[in-house]
Amino acid sequence: MPGKTRITMTTIFDSPLLIFPGQGSQYRGMGKDLFDAFDTVRHLYQEANDTLGYDLARLSFEDPDNQIHLTRYTQPVLLTHAIACLRIFDVQTGHTVNPKAAAGHSLGEYSALVSAGALGFADALRLVNERGRLMSELGEGEMEALPLALEDARKFAEQHYCAVAACNLPDQTVVGGKATDLNSLVEAFEEQFPGKKSSRLKTEGAFHTFYMIGAALEFRTALESAIWKPPSMSVLSNTTGCFHDPHPDGIQAALFSQLFNPVLWHENLVFAAEQGCRTVIEFGGGIGKGETPAEKKPNLAGIVKKTFRRHDNPPKYVSIINEETLAQAVAQLESHG
Repeated sequence: MPGKTRITMTTIFDSPLLIFPGQGSQYRGMGKDLFDAFDTVRHLYQEANDTLGYDLARLSFEDPDNQIHLTRYTQPVLLTHAIACLRIFDVQTGHTVNPKAAAGHSLGEYSALVSAGALGFADALRLVNERGRLMSELGEGEMEALPLALEDARKFAEQHYCAVAACNLPDQTVVGGKATDLNSLVEAFEEQFPGKKSSRLKTEGAFHTFYMIGAALEFRTALESAIWKPPSMSVLSNTTGCFHDPHPDGIQAALFSQLFNPVLWHENLVFAAEQGCRTVIEFGGGIGKGETPAEKKPNLAGIVKKTFRRHDNPPKYVSIINEETLAQAVAQLESHG
């Protein structure tokens, strides 16, 4: 019964924060299980195909030309999968989960804005399609994950003509720069911290650093041409670490800045919890060595759990990334109904 389910939401999915992963969570076959099982998802992929002018479903499920890891294709693929997971979750739960806020890591911020009604799905697809193209064509450089605090990583970066690109945890910061500069940075890092390891990330550029300023200047026109609405709930900004200004002009300006400023993901999560979000629900993407959707794990789960592991009352965590996790989430609601 609707009334009974709404009571459940306050105990199982209490004041939820919806989160969406970014690049790195794509894989060949993503979304195929949901596409085969649900009309809602098939309609969404058809809308994506029509909007983009190519077969995004085939690219996502089969990737015949090995394009899914190219930024210009990765971004539409991930956005569509994230919104597919969100929409079918809403359908399966009778639209009874009332989120308090939304957030996304880098590209995922666009999915968060769609979830809040600030952007329509088709407009968001056009934006990330253009964003991915510009980041690929106009950006340069590479990225390195360092097991260092933000300020320590910043010092290393600035000494080697690099910049901070993201802070995911208090001791996990990503920097970006030219390959030769990153190599020098890593050499200095290993000398100073012989027991610690860094890792090079597979990206097409030094995202969220000054290497993306040219892409941002071109992207501004696309941002200003899209149809925007005030969001129906608070959405976190990667650039500031706190909620977006709800006015569409402010959101556009923040997304412009997001391209060449660090993703303050750790600050996003901590701020959301401070604002009363008691459950974190992740939608879309998947990581792990398995090849099928059922074998994948959620991208942001580890970061979320590490962020709150010392909290007395950490937020509950739920993921909807494939048919199996969707069924598990719905079962949680039904078992407490």
